Amino acid sequence: MIRWNADQAELREGLERWGDALSADHIELDAQAAFSHDKWKLVQKTGILGLPFDEDHGGLGQSLLTTMYVLEGLGEYNRDAGLSFCITTSICSTGIPFQQFGTIEQKERYLPHICSGEAIGAHAITEAEGGSDAMAMTTRAVRDGDDFVINGSKVFVSNGPIADVIVVYARTHPDGGPLGTTAFLVDSNTPGLTAGKPLKKMGLRTSPLSELFFDDVRVPKSAVLGRVGGGFLVLDHVMKREILFSFIVNVGEMQHRLDRCVDYAKTRKSFGKAIGSYQTIANKIVDTKIQLETARKSLCNTAEKLQAGENITTDLAISKLVTSESNLATSLTAVQIFGGHGYMAELGLEQDVRNAVGGTIYSGTNEIQYNRIASTLGLGK
Repeated sequence: MIRWNADQAELREGLERWGDALSADHIELDAQAAFSHDKWKLVQKTGILGLPFDEDHGGLGQSLLTTMYVLEGLGEYNRDAGLSFCITTSICSTGIPFQQFGTIEQKERYLPHICSGEAIGAHAITEAEGGSDAMAMTTRAVRDGDDFVINGSKVFVSNGPIADVIVVYARTHPDGGPLGTTAFLVDSNTPGLTAGKPLKKMGLRTSPLSELFFDDVRVPKSAVLGRVGGGFLVLDHVMKREILFSFIVNVGEMQHRLDRCVDYAKTRKSFGKAIGSYQTIANKIVDTKIQLETARKSLCNTAEKLQAGENITTDLAISKLVTSESNLATSLTAVQIFGGHGYMAELGLEQDVRNAVGGTIYSGTNEIQYNRIASTLGLGK
Protein backbone atom coordinates (compact mmCIF):
# COMPACT_ATOMS: atom_id res chain seq x y z
CA MET A 1 0.00 0.00 0.00
CA ILE A 2 1.33 3.42 -0.96
CA ARG A 3 1.41 5.96 1.86
CA TRP A 4 1.33 9.50 0.52
CA ASN A 5 3.51 12.05 2.30
CA ALA A 6 2.57 15.59 3.36
CA ASP A 7 3.99 17.21 0.22
CA GLN A 8 2.01 14.91 -2.05
CA ALA A 9 -1.15 15.49 -0.02
CA GLU A 10 -0.61 19.24 -0.23
CA LEU A 11 -0.37 19.09 -4.02
CA ARG A 12 -3.66 17.21 -4.23
CA GLU A 13 -5.42 19.40 -1.68
CA GLY A 14 -4.24 22.47 -3.56
CA LEU A 15 -6.15 21.23 -6.59
CA GLU A 16 -9.36 20.71 -4.60
CA ARG A 17 -10.00 24.42 -4.25
CA TRP A 18 -10.32 24.68 -8.05
CA GLY A 19 -12.95 21.94 -8.21
CA ASP A 20 -16.08 24.10 -8.23
CA ALA A 21 -14.74 26.48 -10.85
CA LEU A 22 -13.59 23.67 -13.13
CA SER A 23 -16.93 21.90 -12.71
CA ALA A 24 -19.08 24.99 -13.36
CA ASP A 25 -21.78 24.57 -16.02
CA HIS A 26 -20.48 21.13 -16.95
CA ILE A 27 -23.95 19.82 -17.77
CA GLU A 28 -24.74 22.77 -20.04
CA LEU A 29 -21.32 22.65 -21.71
CA ASP A 30 -21.73 18.92 -22.28
CA ALA A 31 -25.10 19.50 -23.93
CA GLN A 32 -23.51 22.14 -26.17
CA ALA A 33 -20.41 19.99 -26.82
CA ALA A 34 -18.40 23.13 -26.06
CA PHE A 35 -14.76 23.37 -25.03
CA SER A 36 -14.33 26.26 -22.59
CA HIS A 37 -11.26 28.43 -23.18
CA ASP A 38 -12.08 30.26 -19.94
CA LYS A 39 -11.81 27.00 -18.03
CA TRP A 40 -8.52 26.25 -19.73
CA LYS A 41 -7.21 29.50 -18.29
CA LEU A 42 -8.18 28.17 -14.85
CA VAL A 43 -6.38 24.91 -15.63
CA GLN A 44 -3.25 26.93 -16.37
CA LYS A 45 -3.43 28.51 -12.92
CA THR A 46 -3.63 25.14 -11.14
CA GLY A 47 -0.17 24.09 -12.33
CA ILE A 48 -1.41 20.56 -13.03
CA LEU A 49 -0.11 20.58 -16.60
CA GLY A 50 3.49 20.77 -15.42
CA LEU A 51 3.36 17.99 -12.83
CA PRO A 52 5.65 15.33 -14.39
CA PHE A 53 8.07 17.63 -16.19
CA ASP A 54 11.52 18.94 -15.35
CA GLU A 55 11.69 22.18 -13.40
CA ASP A 56 14.23 23.46 -15.94
CA HIS A 57 11.39 23.64 -18.47
CA GLY A 58 8.72 25.06 -16.18
CA GLY A 59 7.46 21.81 -14.71
CA LEU A 60 7.02 20.69 -11.10
CA GLY A 61 9.39 17.73 -11.33
CA GLN A 62 7.01 15.23 -9.75
CA SER A 63 7.29 11.45 -9.98
CA LEU A 64 4.98 9.20 -11.96
CA LEU A 65 3.08 8.11 -8.86
CA THR A 66 2.75 11.63 -7.44
CA THR A 67 1.41 12.84 -10.77
CA MET A 68 -1.14 10.01 -10.73
CA TYR A 69 -2.16 10.83 -7.17
CA VAL A 70 -2.92 14.43 -8.12
CA LEU A 71 -4.68 13.40 -11.34
CA GLU A 72 -6.89 11.09 -9.29
CA GLY A 73 -7.83 14.19 -7.34
CA LEU A 74 -8.69 15.92 -10.62
CA GLY A 75 -11.20 13.16 -11.32
CA GLU A 76 -12.64 13.43 -7.83
CA TYR A 77 -13.01 17.22 -7.73
CA ASN A 78 -13.77 18.13 -11.35
CA ARG A 79 -17.13 17.14 -12.86
CA ASP A 80 -16.19 18.29 -16.37
CA ALA A 81 -14.75 14.96 -17.52
CA GLY A 82 -14.10 16.26 -21.03
CA LEU A 83 -11.89 18.99 -19.61
CA SER A 84 -9.98 16.41 -17.56
CA PHE A 85 -9.50 14.40 -20.74
CA CYS A 86 -8.10 17.48 -22.52
CA ILE A 87 -5.62 17.89 -19.66
CA THR A 88 -4.30 14.32 -19.71
CA THR A 89 -4.21 14.36 -23.52
CA SER A 90 -2.02 17.47 -23.62
CA ILE A 91 0.30 16.08 -20.93
CA CYS A 92 0.67 12.66 -22.52
CA SER A 93 0.48 13.35 -26.24
CA THR A 94 3.22 15.95 -26.43
CA GLY A 95 4.76 16.74 -23.06
CA ILE A 96 5.72 13.15 -22.24
CA PRO A 97 7.44 12.44 -25.59
CA PHE A 98 9.17 15.85 -25.55
CA GLN A 99 10.68 15.11 -22.17
CA GLN A 100 11.85 11.59 -23.06
CA PHE A 101 12.84 11.93 -26.73
CA GLY A 102 13.10 15.65 -27.50
CA THR A 103 16.35 17.39 -28.39
CA ILE A 104 17.50 20.30 -26.25
CA GLU A 105 16.11 22.68 -28.87
CA GLN A 106 12.74 20.89 -29.05
CA LYS A 107 12.38 20.91 -25.28
CA GLU A 108 13.26 24.57 -24.99
CA ARG A 109 10.86 25.50 -27.78
CA TYR A 110 7.81 23.48 -26.73
CA LEU A 111 7.94 22.07 -23.22
CA PRO A 112 7.60 25.33 -21.24
CA HIS A 113 4.45 26.16 -23.21
CA ILE A 114 2.95 22.70 -22.60
CA CYS A 115 3.73 22.99 -18.88
CA SER A 116 2.11 26.42 -18.64
CA GLY A 117 -0.85 25.52 -20.84
CA GLU A 118 -0.07 28.33 -23.28
CA ALA A 119 0.13 25.58 -25.88
CA ILE A 120 -2.29 22.66 -26.09
CA GLY A 121 -0.93 19.35 -27.33
CA ALA A 122 -2.37 16.46 -29.33
CA HIS A 123 -1.11 13.40 -31.14
CA ALA A 124 -2.31 11.97 -34.43
CA ILE A 125 -2.15 8.17 -34.60
CA THR A 126 -5.40 6.48 -35.64
CA GLU A 127 -6.52 6.26 -39.25
CA ALA A 128 -9.91 5.47 -40.73
CA GLU A 129 -8.92 2.12 -42.23
CA GLY A 130 -6.46 0.93 -39.60
CA GLY A 131 -8.37 1.68 -36.39
CA SER A 132 -6.48 0.14 -33.48
CA ASP A 133 -3.94 -1.41 -35.88
CA ALA A 134 -1.34 1.36 -35.83
CA MET A 135 0.99 -0.80 -37.94
CA ALA A 136 -1.45 -0.40 -40.83
CA MET A 137 -1.13 3.39 -41.04
CA THR A 138 -0.87 4.83 -44.53
CA THR A 139 0.01 8.45 -43.74
CA ARG A 140 3.48 8.88 -45.24
CA ALA A 141 6.41 11.21 -44.67
CA VAL A 142 8.83 11.30 -47.61
CA ARG A 143 12.33 12.77 -47.36
CA ASP A 144 12.90 15.77 -49.64
CA GLY A 145 16.34 17.27 -49.10
CA ASP A 146 16.50 18.57 -45.53
CA ASP A 147 12.72 18.30 -45.14
CA PHE A 148 10.01 15.67 -44.86
CA VAL A 149 6.70 16.00 -46.72
CA ILE A 150 3.69 14.45 -44.97
CA ASN A 151 0.56 13.30 -46.77
CA GLY A 152 -2.44 11.45 -45.40
CA SER A 153 -5.13 11.83 -42.77
CA LYS A 154 -5.87 10.91 -39.17
CA VAL A 155 -9.15 10.39 -37.31
CA PHE A 156 -10.36 10.64 -33.71
CA VAL A 157 -7.67 13.15 -32.75
CA SER A 158 -8.41 14.33 -29.20
CA ASN A 159 -7.69 18.07 -28.84
CA GLY A 160 -7.40 18.13 -32.66
CA PRO A 161 -9.46 21.30 -33.23
CA ILE A 162 -7.72 23.25 -30.44
CA ALA A 163 -4.16 21.93 -30.52
CA ASP A 164 -1.17 24.19 -31.06
CA VAL A 165 1.38 21.41 -31.57
CA ILE A 166 0.75 17.84 -32.69
CA VAL A 167 2.92 14.74 -32.59
CA VAL A 168 2.17 13.04 -35.91
CA TYR A 169 3.03 9.39 -36.50
CA ALA A 170 3.72 8.66 -40.18
CA ARG A 171 5.26 5.89 -42.22
CA THR A 172 8.78 6.73 -43.42
CA HIS A 173 9.66 3.35 -44.89
CA PRO A 174 7.54 1.90 -47.71
CA ASP A 175 7.59 -1.60 -46.20
CA GLY A 176 6.35 -0.37 -42.82
CA GLY A 177 7.08 -2.65 -39.88
CA PRO A 178 8.19 -1.64 -36.38
CA LEU A 179 11.06 0.47 -37.75
CA GLY A 180 9.05 2.01 -40.54
CA THR A 181 7.27 4.75 -38.58
CA THR A 182 8.54 8.12 -37.35
CA ALA A 183 7.11 10.71 -34.96
CA PHE A 184 7.10 14.34 -36.12
CA LEU A 185 6.40 17.62 -34.35
CA VAL A 186 3.98 19.66 -36.41
CA ASP A 187 2.70 23.11 -35.47
CA SER A 188 -1.01 23.44 -36.13
CA ASN A 189 -0.48 26.50 -38.37
CA THR A 190 1.84 24.63 -40.75
CA PRO A 191 0.70 25.06 -44.38
CA GLY A 192 -1.16 22.03 -45.67
CA LEU A 193 -2.42 20.91 -42.26
CA THR A 194 -6.18 21.20 -41.85
CA ALA A 195 -8.33 20.24 -38.89
CA GLY A 196 -11.84 19.02 -39.60
CA LYS A 197 -14.89 20.20 -37.71
CA PRO A 198 -15.29 18.84 -34.17
CA LEU A 199 -16.96 15.43 -34.35
CA LYS A 200 -20.17 14.79 -32.45
CA LYS A 201 -19.77 11.97 -29.97
CA MET A 202 -21.53 10.07 -27.21
CA GLY A 203 -19.55 11.31 -24.23
CA LEU A 204 -16.61 13.49 -23.17
CA ARG A 205 -18.27 16.13 -25.30
CA THR A 206 -16.32 19.08 -23.90
CA SER A 207 -13.13 17.44 -25.18
CA PRO A 208 -13.03 18.34 -28.90
CA LEU A 209 -12.24 15.56 -31.36
CA SER A 210 -11.58 15.88 -35.08
CA GLU A 211 -9.95 14.55 -38.19
CA LEU A 212 -6.65 15.99 -39.40
CA PHE A 213 -5.66 16.24 -43.06
CA PHE A 214 -2.07 16.47 -44.30
CA ASP A 215 -1.62 17.77 -47.85
CA ASP A 216 2.07 18.18 -48.68
CA VAL A 217 2.82 19.30 -45.12
CA ARG A 218 6.50 20.18 -45.16
CA VAL A 219 8.51 19.99 -41.94
CA PRO A 220 12.28 20.24 -41.42
CA LYS A 221 14.30 17.21 -40.33
CA SER A 222 14.63 18.95 -36.95
CA ALA A 223 10.93 18.16 -36.47
CA VAL A 224 11.69 14.45 -36.06
CA LEU A 225 11.00 13.39 -32.48
CA GLY A 226 13.49 10.74 -31.42
CA ARG A 227 14.98 9.25 -34.56
CA VAL A 228 13.77 8.31 -38.02
CA GLY A 229 12.17 4.88 -37.77
CA GLY A 230 11.77 5.17 -34.02
CA GLY A 231 8.12 6.17 -33.97
CA PHE A 232 6.90 3.05 -32.22
CA LEU A 233 9.44 3.50 -29.43
CA VAL A 234 7.93 6.94 -28.86
CA LEU A 235 4.37 5.61 -29.10
CA ASP A 236 5.02 2.74 -26.69
CA HIS A 237 6.48 5.13 -24.11
CA VAL A 238 3.55 7.51 -24.50
CA MET A 239 0.77 4.92 -24.38
CA LYS A 240 1.96 3.46 -21.08
CA ARG A 241 1.64 6.88 -19.44
CA GLU A 242 -1.59 7.68 -21.29
CA ILE A 243 -3.31 4.66 -19.77
CA LEU A 244 -1.97 5.33 -16.29
CA PHE A 245 -2.83 9.05 -16.35
CA SER A 246 -6.21 8.89 -18.09
CA PHE A 247 -7.59 5.98 -16.10
CA ILE A 248 -6.41 7.16 -12.69
CA VAL A 249 -8.65 10.18 -13.40
CA ASN A 250 -11.49 7.66 -13.80
CA VAL A 251 -10.63 6.28 -10.36
CA GLY A 252 -11.16 9.74 -8.91
CA GLU A 253 -14.50 9.96 -10.71
CA MET A 254 -15.49 6.60 -9.25
CA GLN A 255 -14.57 7.84 -5.77
CA HIS A 256 -16.82 10.87 -6.21
CA ARG A 257 -19.72 8.69 -7.39
CA LEU A 258 -19.26 6.29 -4.49
CA ASP A 259 -19.43 9.17 -2.01
CA ARG A 260 -22.61 10.46 -3.69
CA CYS A 261 -24.22 7.04 -3.59
CA VAL A 262 -23.38 6.51 0.09
CA ASP A 263 -24.78 9.91 1.06
CA TYR A 264 -27.93 9.35 -1.00
CA ALA A 265 -28.49 5.84 0.38
CA LYS A 266 -28.33 7.19 3.93
CA THR A 267 -30.82 10.01 3.37
CA ARG A 268 -33.23 8.77 0.68
CA LYS A 269 -36.16 6.89 2.23
CA SER A 270 -38.42 4.28 0.70
CA PHE A 271 -41.21 2.52 2.55
CA GLY A 272 -40.19 4.34 5.69
CA LYS A 273 -36.51 3.31 5.71
CA ALA A 274 -33.27 4.69 4.28
CA ILE A 275 -32.63 2.82 1.04
CA GLY A 276 -29.14 1.94 2.23
CA SER A 277 -30.72 -0.36 4.82
CA TYR A 278 -31.94 -2.62 2.03
CA GLN A 279 -29.42 -5.33 1.27
CA THR A 280 -29.85 -4.96 -2.50
CA ILE A 281 -28.78 -1.30 -2.40
CA ALA A 282 -26.04 -1.92 0.15
CA ASN A 283 -24.57 -4.69 -1.99
CA LYS A 284 -24.50 -2.45 -5.06
CA ILE A 285 -22.57 0.17 -3.09
CA VAL A 286 -20.19 -2.43 -1.67
CA ASP A 287 -19.54 -3.71 -5.21
CA THR A 288 -18.74 -0.13 -6.24
CA LYS A 289 -16.26 0.14 -3.38
CA ILE A 290 -14.59 -3.14 -4.38
CA GLN A 291 -14.34 -2.11 -8.04
CA LEU A 292 -12.91 1.27 -7.08
CA GLU A 293 -10.23 -0.13 -4.80
CA THR A 294 -9.30 -2.87 -7.26
CA ALA A 295 -8.84 -0.35 -10.09
CA ARG A 296 -6.81 2.03 -7.93
CA LYS A 297 -4.48 -0.71 -6.70
CA SER A 298 -4.04 -2.17 -10.17
CA LEU A 299 -3.02 1.17 -11.69
CA CYS A 300 -0.71 2.14 -8.82
CA ASN A 301 0.94 -1.29 -8.73
CA THR A 302 1.53 -1.08 -12.48
CA ALA A 303 3.04 2.39 -12.10
CA GLU A 304 5.39 1.11 -9.37
CA LYS A 305 6.57 -1.68 -11.67
CA LEU A 306 7.08 0.80 -14.52
CA GLN A 307 9.17 3.05 -12.28
CA ALA A 308 11.25 0.00 -11.33
CA GLY A 309 11.93 -0.74 -15.00
CA GLU A 310 9.91 -3.96 -15.09
CA ASN A 311 7.89 -5.29 -18.01
CA ILE A 312 4.29 -4.12 -17.55
CA THR A 313 2.66 -5.38 -20.75
CA THR A 314 0.22 -7.67 -18.94
CA ASP A 315 -0.23 -5.41 -15.92
CA LEU A 316 -1.08 -2.42 -18.11
CA ALA A 317 -3.64 -4.36 -20.14
CA ILE A 318 -5.26 -5.68 -16.97
CA SER A 319 -5.32 -2.22 -15.39
CA LYS A 320 -6.94 -0.69 -18.46
CA LEU A 321 -9.56 -3.46 -18.60
CA VAL A 322 -10.34 -3.43 -14.90
CA THR A 323 -10.61 0.34 -14.61
CA SER A 324 -12.62 1.01 -17.76
CA GLU A 325 -15.08 -1.81 -17.09
CA SER A 326 -15.42 -0.81 -13.44
CA ASN A 327 -15.95 2.83 -14.34
CA LEU A 328 -18.77 1.87 -16.70
CA ALA A 329 -20.32 -0.61 -14.27
CA THR A 330 -20.27 1.78 -11.32
CA SER A 331 -21.73 4.61 -13.39
CA LEU A 332 -24.68 2.38 -14.28
CA THR A 333 -24.98 1.37 -10.62
CA ALA A 334 -25.17 5.02 -9.58
CA VAL A 335 -27.99 5.67 -12.02
CA GLN A 336 -29.86 2.65 -10.63
CA ILE A 337 -29.40 3.74 -7.01
CA PHE A 338 -30.69 7.23 -7.75
CA GLY A 339 -33.57 5.75 -9.76
CA GLY A 340 -35.62 8.18 -11.82
CA HIS A 341 -33.51 11.09 -10.58
CA GLY A 342 -30.35 9.35 -11.79
CA TYR A 343 -31.85 8.99 -15.25
CA MET A 344 -32.38 12.75 -15.51
CA ALA A 345 -29.62 14.91 -17.01
CA GLU A 346 -29.62 17.43 -14.17
CA LEU A 347 -27.68 15.17 -11.77
CA GLY A 348 -24.94 14.41 -14.29
CA LEU A 349 -25.05 10.67 -13.63
CA GLU A 350 -26.29 9.74 -17.10
CA GLN A 351 -23.42 11.85 -18.41
CA ASP A 352 -21.04 9.68 -16.40
CA VAL A 353 -22.37 6.58 -18.19
CA ARG A 354 -21.81 8.14 -21.61
CA ASN A 355 -18.32 9.26 -20.65
CA ALA A 356 -17.40 5.85 -19.26
CA VAL A 357 -18.25 4.02 -22.48
CA GLY A 358 -15.36 5.82 -24.18
CA GLY A 359 -12.86 4.28 -21.78
CA THR A 360 -13.57 0.82 -23.20
CA ILE A 361 -12.52 2.09 -26.64
CA TYR A 362 -9.73 4.69 -26.42
CA SER A 363 -6.10 3.88 -25.55
CA GLY A 364 -6.56 0.50 -27.23
CA THR A 365 -9.98 -1.16 -27.17
CA ASN A 366 -10.71 -3.64 -24.41
CA GLU A 367 -10.77 -6.38 -27.02
CA ILE A 368 -7.17 -5.47 -27.89
CA GLN A 369 -6.27 -5.70 -24.20
CA TYR A 370 -7.76 -9.20 -23.98
CA ASN A 371 -5.68 -10.20 -27.00
CA ARG A 372 -2.51 -8.85 -25.39
CA ILE A 373 -3.09 -10.77 -22.19
CA ALA A 374 -3.92 -13.94 -24.14
CA SER A 375 -0.70 -13.52 -26.12
CA THR A 376 1.40 -13.33 -22.94
CA LEU A 377 -0.20 -16.62 -21.92
CA GLY A 378 0.84 -18.22 -25.18
CA LEU A 379 -2.70 -18.29 -26.56
CA GLY A 380 -4.00 -17.29 -29.97
CA LYS A 381 -0.89 -18.36 -31.85
